Amino acid sequence: MSTVEYGIEKLGPQVEADLSEPPATNDLDHMRPLPRISIHAFCESEETMRLMERCEADRRMAKVSFRINSGSILAAANMFASSPTPNLIILESAASPDRLMGELMELAQVCDPSSRVVLIGRNNDIGLYRELMRNGISEYLVAPVGMADVLGAAASIFVDPDAEPLGRSIAFIGAKGGSGSSTVAHNCAFGISHLFETETILADLDLPFGTANIDFDQDPTQGMAEAVYAPERLDEVFLDRLLAKCSDHLSLLAAPSMLDRAFDFGHDAFRPVLDILTQSAPVTVLDVPHAWNEWTRSLLASVDEVVITSVPDLANLRNTKNMFDSLRKLRPNDKQPHLILNQVGMPKRPEITPGDFCDPLEIEPIAIIPFDAQLFGAAANSGRMISETDPKSPAAEIFSQISHIVTGRAALKKQKRAGLEKVLSLLGRK
Repeated sequence: MSTVEYGIEKLGPQVEADLSEPPATNDLDHMRPLPRISIHAFCESEETMRLMERCEADRRMAKVSFRINSGSILAAANMFASSPTPNLIILESAASPDRLMGELMELAQVCDPSSRVVLIGRNNDIGLYRELMRNGISEYLVAPVGMADVLGAAASIFVDPDAEPLGRSIAFIGAKGGSGSSTVAHNCAFGISHLFETETILADLDLPFGTANIDFDQDPTQGMAEAVYAPERLDEVFLDRLLAKCSDHLSLLAAPSMLDRAFDFGHDAFRPVLDILTQSAPVTVLDVPHAWNEWTRSLLASVDEVVITSVPDLANLRNTKNMFDSLRKLRPNDKQPHLILNQVGMPKRPEITPGDFCDPLEIEPIAIIPFDAQLFGAAANSGRMISETDPKSPAAEIFSQISHIVTGRAALKKQKRAGLEKVLSLLGRK
């Protein structure tokens, strides 16, 4: 078995500990709250079920999307065969070591690579512990366990100050004003949170002219301005006060969208904001305004993924080419940005064909979004996303596919076959 068969990266060295006593517990009084993550627990016993209910009610779990299920490891495998896996899966099993490894193998077939697993078992066996650690289980707890054991195991994975940031950051920027990058970013943020039931934060960085609050029909009194102008106050508690809830798994850090001041920033002005966002949620979507200055360059150089939205005309092609060339220099060890062609097929507008647009860039777009003024206008005017306005539309399917690609859940090759050729056919360009 590989070290990621259960969708979990192995954490640290194997510990040759005496498992005759429960793992050391953390003092709950000094334990930090868990970030915005999703947890599913599968309990075989009533005792563990009651324990999970107590954990769910604890204040440190206030930001966690927690789901408690009665069932075995195989029940978890059956559920996740048709639904996305959460950030953390807590399993209880009284199975023998041989049977336990077999059931975990079933779960491995459907477990997302980014998910972590904590296992509560009955077998006090150092050999089993080593085998579980080798195969990617994040923590093995020998029953009986308490609240401090469960919360401590989760905290050791997601709250460790020396660990890598919890979340991935995805920056969306337009090649030219009016390319629709903000609309794409907002719909993708909603899609990621809805499709994968993943806690997602959408941060609108266009402080004077941001539209995220309008697109989600929100009117928060605080947001991005308070975060960027008071970095010394920025922590998880302060961030919670600034976020507006858009849906079950999507929160918004809105732009003030006011012109009462000049919004000039230094090159590292948004770094503290990005750091706290990636520590607070598995996915952060950044709506970056069309600009090229010190802070946008610094931000685009530091995020995990960059998505450039372009319209198929000459000015967009020039700007896209320049941005790709500059970002390759800023991010020499990262993969190149994703490209989205938007507003394709606008009536009576001369356009560069997708093939001619992409040839000088030497890249295939991850999506081609057809022009649909009625659908996009209706969604914008009602403060709803495309998948809410018309879930069966081609655009809704495209946003779903983009969400899969930018989060690493689908390959571009599959997207091209399943999505782009279909859209090109609809546009009469095949």
